[in-house]
Amino acid sequence: MCYEPDAVPPVYGSPITTVTSGRIVLTSADGANFAAFLSRPGRASGPAVLVLPDNRGLSGFYERLTERLAEQGHTALAIDYFGRTAGTDPRPGDFPFMEHLGKAHRDGLFADIAAGAAHLRAEGSEDVVSLGFCFGGRLAFMTARPAFGFAGVIGLYGYPDVLFGNPGPTQMAGELRGPILGLFGGADEGITPEVVSAFGEALDGAGVAHEFVTYPGAPHSFFELGRPELADACADAWSRILGFVSGQPEAT
Repeated sequence: MCYEPDAVPPVYGSPITTVTSGRIVLTSADGANFAAFLSRPGRASGPAVLVLPDNRGLSGFYERLTERLAEQGHTALAIDYFGRTAGTDPRPGDFPFMEHLGKAHRDGLFADIAAGAAHLRAEGSEDVVSLGFCFGGRLAFMTARPAFGFAGVIGLYGYPDVLFGNPGPTQMAGELRGPILGLFGGADEGITPEVVSAFGEALDGAGVAHEFVTYPGAPHSFFELGRPELADACADAWSRILGFVSGQPEAT
C-alpha cells in the first residue's frame, strides 16, 4: 500500500481554470466494467493525463489528483484495477485490496489502461501521458511500449526490476520508447539506488530517452500534502510532472 485512505495530494498552485469532475464506468476490451474518475478543465491547455493508482486502486487521493491536474488545464482520468472482482461502486477505506490485487493479471490491467487512454482520446485529447504511483508507477513504465501510444510516461517510486518472479521495466527496456520521467525517494528502502541505476543503464542501452530524479531523504510515497519536511520535494516533483506533460520532448 502506498497511501492511507485519508491521504491527499499536494497542491501545485492556484488553479488556472475551472474543473468539473465525477466517477464514470468504462468497459475494457474483454467486456469487463471498471470504475474511473474523470476531471475536465473548463479550458484545456495541454495533453491529457491517465493516472495509474497504487496497489489500493482508485481512491480519494487519485480522484483529487485528477482535479489538481485539471486545474492546470489537463483533462485527467484515474482508473481502478479491480472491476472484474470488486465491481464498480465506491469502496470503504478498509477494502481488502490485497486479495483483489492477487487476481489482477497483466493482460487485464493493460486492457483497462488502453480503455482509459481511448476514453481520454475520445474526450478530444490527441496526446495522452500516463502518470503512475508505486504499483501504478511500475505499470506506467511498462506503458512506454509503443502499442499504448502514449506521448510520454511518468512513474513515481515504481519498482522497475523483477518482482515476484515477473520481469519489470528494466527487463523490458528494449520494448520501451521515451520519453520517460522517473521520480524516486532517496530514503525509499524498497527501491535502492542500484535498482534505479540498473533501470537507467538498461534504458541507455536501448536508446530510450529518460530522466530520473531522486530526492535525498525522501521516503516512498513522499508526494503527499501535510508533510512539511517534504514540501520542497513535492513542489519540485509537481514542477517536473507538469513541465513534462506540457512540453514533451520528441519521443524516441
